[in-house]
Amino acid sequence: MKLSLVVVTVLLTVGVAYYIYTPIPAAIEEPFKLMLMDALIRAVLQVDNLCQSLGMRPLNPSFSGASSEPGTLDKMAGGHGVGVRVSDVDFDGVPVRVYEPPVTGGGEGGLRRAVVFYHGGGWTFGSTKKGGYDIFCRQMSDELNAVVVSVEYRLAPAVHFPVQYEDCLRATKHFLEPGVLERLSVDPQRVAVSGDSAGGNLAAAVAQEISADDTGVRFSVQALIYPVLQGLDFHTPSYIQNQNIPILHRYLMARFWLLYMGVDPSLSPLLLSPAFLHNPSIPPSVRSRINWTTLLPPKHIKHHKLASKDTGSHVATKPEVEFLPGLLDVRSSPLLAEQGVLGRTPRALIITCEYDVLRDDGLMYGRRLQDAGVKVTNVHYDDGFHGCCFAQWPFSFDVGKRIVSEYIDWLQENL
Repeated sequence: MKLSLVVVTVLLTVGVAYYIYTPIPAAIEEPFKLMLMDALIRAVLQVDNLCQSLGMRPLNPSFSGASSEPGTLDKMAGGHGVGVRVSDVDFDGVPVRVYEPPVTGGGEGGLRRAVVFYHGGGWTFGSTKKGGYDIFCRQMSDELNAVVVSVEYRLAPAVHFPVQYEDCLRATKHFLEPGVLERLSVDPQRVAVSGDSAGGNLAAAVAQEISADDTGVRFSVQALIYPVLQGLDFHTPSYIQNQNIPILHRYLMARFWLLYMGVDPSLSPLLLSPAFLHNPSIPPSVRSRINWTTLLPPKHIKHHKLASKDTGSHVATKPEVEFLPGLLDVRSSPLLAEQGVLGRTPRALIITCEYDVLRDDGLMYGRRLQDAGVKVTNVHYDDGFHGCCFAQWPFSFDVGKRIVSEYIDWLQENL
């Protein structure tokens, strides 16, 4: 009996260790913490897949490690955001959380800055109302003396593109109405749009749309934190280099894109095929806008080469790629926008991390914005990885704190 118990214990220990362990680059600090966080996310997503396969309601994990109780949030935010007024309201039918700083006024005529923020989560999970995003928005409102509007857009698989984008655009247009800005004492010349990961995707897309309207209030800056900006090329140097780096594995990003498109994620091998980018339905002009051999600096290109259409599986055709029009839409893939569209967008902060499959998306977008005449601040973290910013205890990371600090400093100076 005792021997059996020992054997079971050893097997369980080995199994758990095997499940948790993932090779981590030496440049990443706190590697064991990252392994644990990655294992938790994988476990939750696997449970979520099981729930969906059984017809049960899907989960909406936040991976934040923090509750939404005010006292808990105040402690975990290190005192930031104490006194910030928080209101849950609807903007044109879209739920938003509005953060108002404790200090009234802040600029000419007593008007304040404002930031419209969209949370990340692969368009499929996450919430502005709890955990790391709530803490971050409280901190941002407090330190910038800004009104922060965080949009609770609907999520896949219940809805798919373009619903998430349309929710963000509709709520944002409502906020930018003169009467709403006046009621919240917001300076219409000092409004930013921002987001991280999938939220950065939404922020870039909404910025392009708002910038095309000469009749209304326009953003003065856009601040994108490790944004996802295209779903056609999964063979950029960063996708290859970081394909197995936590927490955003290459296969997981493909899954998120398919869920966003409303497609069965089992088709992810199509997206991951080297031949996918050479599908005849993708015009050469589109390929040129994501040609990383001309858009990335040599230090990131290294030894990597463009995927050949003769490499890997066949070039997928209809009906296999019925979702391709969605991936070609600039509302889902802002990196594909024409130069004229990019040139109308506001000056930008783009934050990228070395150990992130999305690193090259951000770097290419920064280059294309600069080529279009937009002033861009690129901040790159050699020890950064995807998702490091808004994780909270017990999964908070020093590099994430540094990123948030520099992000807020940039807005302090530029907004």
